[in-house]
Amino acid sequence: MLSRFVRALFGTANDRTLKAFQRRVSEINALEPQMQALDDAALAAKTVEFRDRLAKGATLDDLLPEAFAVTREASRRVLGMRHFDVQLIGGMVLHSGRIAEMRTGEGKTLVATLAVYLSALSGKGVHVVTVNDYLASRDAAEMGQLYTFLGLTTGVIVPNMPDEQRRQAYAADITYGTNNEFGFDYLRDNMKYQLNEMVQRPFHHAIVDEVDSILIDEARTPLIISGPAEDSSDLYRAVDSVVAQLVQDPATYEKDEKFRTVILTDAGSDTVEHLLREAGVLDEGGLYDLHHVAVVHHVQQSLRAHTLFSRDVDYIVRDGKVVIIDEFTGRMMEGRRYSDGLHQALEAKEHVEVQQENQTLASITFQNFFRLYPRLSGMTGTAMTEADEFAEIYNLDVVAIPTNRPVARKDEDDEIYLTEGEKFAAVVKLIREVHQRQQPILVGTTSIEKSEALSALLKREGIPHHVLNARFHEMEAKIVAQAGAPGAITIATNMAGRGTDIKLGGNVEMLIAQQLGDMEDTPERAAAEQEIRDRVTRDHAIVREAGGLYVIGTERHESRRIDNQLRGRAGRQGDPGNSKFFISLQDDLMRIFGSDRMSGMFQKMGMQEGEAIVHPWLSKALERAQKKVEARNFDMRKNTLKYDDVMNDQRKEVYAQRREFMALDDVSSTVADAQDDVIDTLVARHIPEKSFAEQWDVEGLTQQVHKVFGLDLPIADWAREDGMDAESVADRISQAVTQSQAARAANIGPDLMRFIEKQILLTTYDAVWKEHLHALDQLRQGIGLRAYGQKDPLNEYKHEAFQLFTFMLEEMRQRVASLMAHVEVSPPPMEDPFADTAAIHADPEVAGYASEPGTGLTPGAAPEMAAPIGGSAIMPDDPSSWGETPRNAPCPCGSGKKYKHCHGQLG
Repeated sequence: MLSRFVRALFGTANDRTLKAFQRRVSEINALEPQMQALDDAALAAKTVEFRDRLAKGATLDDLLPEAFAVTREASRRVLGMRHFDVQLIGGMVLHSGRIAEMRTGEGKTLVATLAVYLSALSGKGVHVVTVNDYLASRDAAEMGQLYTFLGLTTGVIVPNMPDEQRRQAYAADITYGTNNEFGFDYLRDNMKYQLNEMVQRPFHHAIVDEVDSILIDEARTPLIISGPAEDSSDLYRAVDSVVAQLVQDPATYEKDEKFRTVILTDAGSDTVEHLLREAGVLDEGGLYDLHHVAVVHHVQQSLRAHTLFSRDVDYIVRDGKVVIIDEFTGRMMEGRRYSDGLHQALEAKEHVEVQQENQTLASITFQNFFRLYPRLSGMTGTAMTEADEFAEIYNLDVVAIPTNRPVARKDEDDEIYLTEGEKFAAVVKLIREVHQRQQPILVGTTSIEKSEALSALLKREGIPHHVLNARFHEMEAKIVAQAGAPGAITIATNMAGRGTDIKLGGNVEMLIAQQLGDMEDTPERAAAEQEIRDRVTRDHAIVREAGGLYVIGTERHESRRIDNQLRGRAGRQGDPGNSKFFISLQDDLMRIFGSDRMSGMFQKMGMQEGEAIVHPWLSKALERAQKKVEARNFDMRKNTLKYDDVMNDQRKEVYAQRREFMALDDVSSTVADAQDDVIDTLVARHIPEKSFAEQWDVEGLTQQVHKVFGLDLPIADWAREDGMDAESVADRISQAVTQSQAARAANIGPDLMRFIEKQILLTTYDAVWKEHLHALDQLRQGIGLRAYGQKDPLNEYKHEAFQLFTFMLEEMRQRVASLMAHVEVSPPPMEDPFADTAAIHADPEVAGYASEPGTGLTPGAAPEMAAPIGGSAIMPDDPSSWGETPRNAPCPCGSGKKYKHCHGQLG
């Protein structure tokens, strides 16, 4: 009660935010006459003026009113569209690093141009992120006209582009692309071996269209770049034939649809073990014996494929391939595969070719990818329902922007039926009634299966209609263009993120493009265009008179956002419209998440077949159920993110280190450090601290030094010398390794040696990182069991992941040291294959390496006699002649100790 009184007195936080922005709208409007007075050249020259002012210390906020006024005037001249005042507010929300919630049809694409232009003035690049490649290309082409007029460059990223074109697109002031393309390019860049091969530049500002779809719906699935693992397709097929028999008996497994999990019962385990033996998959021992871990994994994934994943709901089979369907947009996700063997299990289930299993080479979640941007903002028609998640995960506030015209759509109460059959009968009846008055209808379904079932019912009734789902993806633009025509009926699987408005009477521009295509600009084309415009104008009047677009939802979605997006298709820009949802107690949401009490209550009320219950209270009860599901999904995403944050910290460290290696012309000091760390570890392992020489494992140390460095050293003789200790042994081994490497470098040649060192360092880093990712995956899968031991799985995961990371770095150092000690280079051909590389890598100055081949250090030579490449001789008594000595190099004073243990000691 008190909160309602305070809101009435002071307004909501959203109201106060809008009020602050409204003041700046007045400033922008006051500049309009001044901008209109400028000719095209003077208006375009404003971009140069703004950049000059930024260079002199002005901020983007200082330039905002003028920049927005320039953009609005340029849009009016180039695109024929003038920004409304509410669109200016939307642009300010985006510039301030927040999310603008704007209803469908309010012109979000045009709103983005304001913030994009202002941010692009800084010259650091702006990424405009869309949900699909069609929208990225369309928006880049249409809005690119505006940016080109103002003197800015525009690029677009689409699949299968060569790296050089990608690099040019990222170098542009404004770059359009999908979240997948931006994310995969980031991962691919961090797998390159030279900085000049990378395509992206440092991130600056991302503006995300359909921000809820990208940052929430798609955030559950990480981006993964993978490489082929061993082929196990025969095992998948064998296990599938067993599980196909098993699932005929529901007593063999327990399925939880709410949490999408399935496990074998005791009877199921016995049955599976028996069937696997008959199939020759199991030899000796039981199913759960340690050496059958892989078989258990295959059984579990096959069981999931058969019981939790449905054809035409979760995926379709097309051209002999299993293609995932996005549950939120209904689109096919070409090239996307389920991980951890699940996709192969689905391929075996559908009897198509089982593709080779992959192993992760690099991965990142969208949450952590978009948090890499210093500035992030977004826009969508529905974000308020997820405001808490945006604030907690991305530190983004949501601002609801009022519509330009009042919403005239009528949202009717839901109708609830006992069975799905009764519900669809009622839907068909309403469609017939609405169709007769020539009112266009959009029917929303939650799966391809349901859309085709409804389509079959309409065909039986002789009602003409179009179906828009993943099967007819190519016809999408044509279907949407006509969805607002008089009497049009469109059945759509999830209209979220379609990116195209349904305009009453039809979409003029799309109809012209479809019907006239590339027809030359002649009087005949002009007449044909005018005919289309006149027809659409007539149809628009007919549809408005009939009541506008009628949206029918055949089922409530788990998320209120998806329902609101479907509703929002009607009533755009003040148009009339209706929306109504039909629900049955057999729907997934009601069956899985609705209470049994509700079903019992309906039975007691004596509901007859074909009867519906309509009451606002029921609609609110359904929304409460949806809120619970949303909260549960948020918790699941948040929990996933907590685990991924652990990997993300390590990923950032690895990628930063990797870039540092690529930026260096000379990594010899890093390689030397790795070698010395390995030596110190080996010595510490075989020579216990404060031990006598008789207690040393001299033989073991000699063998390990030979294995790792390929050197036969008289360590046993050293152990008999007076005063010899572990540090002295390590120093002698280090000196021998340094001399060996110097001789190798002298024979190979300095440029080639530098190249080899860098390649070994980077490839080894990649190899151990790949193995580390696999280890983390394995750890993540089993860590939940720690809860049974009264331990927090997340804390356990953090602790063990850190240990694994430490082991990874140790393994990397050992591999680098060993590879450098054993690398062999064949005599070069007449044409040096590394000629280009040598031109890129400058000749570095490294102490201990000779400048001419064949004059490197030889065994037994005093280290102080070596001259650095390109430098003057080192004088042992003159520290000023030593230059910057690497800490693990022999000390130039001639003591025989490492620099870090001699003159290089700290403190």
